[in-house]
Amino acid sequence: MAAPGLLLALAGCVSIYLSSPHQSWRAHAWPARPARLAGTGLLAAGMACLLQSMQAVAAVFTWATWLMLLWTLLPWLGAGCAWMRGR
Repeated sequence: MAAPGLLLALAGCVSIYLSSPHQSWRAHAWPARPARLAGTGLLAAGMACLLQSMQAVAAVFTWATWLMLLWTLLPWLGAGCAWMRGR
């Protein structure tokens, strides 16, 4: 259940990131309220999956570390995509 939890958290992070007005993946941001609500739900579902597959402390630390990694990588990936479109 760890892999589905991490994938759900990835989807939640992407959804929240794409609702930001400063995201660089798309020309226009997704509608903020629905995308952020969906992202929050996906993050909660990911946490629930992680809690089923490991102890609570390990699940929380895995989830938090995964979110920090994703929210650091997503802007860099967006910048890379924007740079490739500009070439």
